[in-house]
Amino acid sequence: MVGQYIGAMFRTLLSGLSRHLPSQCAICHAWPAHLLCEACVQRFAQPLHRCQTCALPLPDGMRHCGACLSAPPPLDQALAAVAYSYPWTGLITAFKFREHTGYARDLATLLRSAPWVEPALEQADCVLPMPLSARRLQERGFNQALVLARALEPAKVRNDLLLRVKETAAQSSLPRAERLLAVRGAYALEPAHATALQGRRIVLLDDVMTTGASLHEAARVLRRAGAAHITALVLARTE
Repeated sequence: MVGQYIGAMFRTLLSGLSRHLPSQCAICHAWPAHLLCEACVQRFAQPLHRCQTCALPLPDGMRHCGACLSAPPPLDQALAAVAYSYPWTGLITAFKFREHTGYARDLATLLRSAPWVEPALEQADCVLPMPLSARRLQERGFNQALVLARALEPAKVRNDLLLRVKETAAQSSLPRAERLLAVRGAYALEPAHATALQGRRIVLLDDVMTTGASLHEAARVLRRAGAAHITALVLARTE
C-alpha cells in the first residue's frame, strides 16, 4: 500500500512539473510545444458537421441521421471533438491505459474548442463523468472521465451522483446488440441525491463514444430522475 501511495504521489508530482517544462508534441514530436501543437490540431482536429443527437458525421444541412430520426436516443445533444482514428486513438489509449493523466489538460482544451461545447458547458448545471465499476477502477487506478472532467470544468463536476452498479465485459469486445443488453441496469443514482437532478441541465462526459449504449443507459437513469436536458460530450466518436 505504501509503495502504491508513493507511486501515485510521484506520478502526480511529475504531472504538475510537466505543465511548466518544455515539451514535445505527442503527434509530430515538434519541440518545444504543447502536448498537441497548433499545426497538428489544425491538421487532425478539423470540425465535422455531425448528427445533433449521436455525433456521427452528416452532410451539411442535415440535423439528424436516419437512425436517430427513427429511434430518437435519450439525449438532447451529442458532441464530439474528433473522430476516433489516428492520431487520437493512440493519445486516448495512453491517457486511459498507461496512466498518462497529464494529458488531461490538453485534451480538455481540445474538447472545449470543438463547436458548441463551450455553450453546453456554460449552460450546464453539472458535469457528470461516466463512472467505472469498482473492479475496473481498482485495475486502472483512476477514472479517465473524471480526470478529464476536472480539467475541463472543475467547478461543475459531480462524481457523487451517477454510480456504476453492474459489472460488464469490456464494451469494445462486444457487438452492438450485446452492448445494448449488457449495460441494462448498469447505472443508478446515489439514493441520497436522488432528487438533485430534477429540472437540471446535465453534461454527461466520456472519453469515447462507440455505439452510445453506455451513454444512453446512463441518460435514461438521469431522465427518470427528472433531468431537463442531457448533453453527451466525448473526446472522440467512432465512425
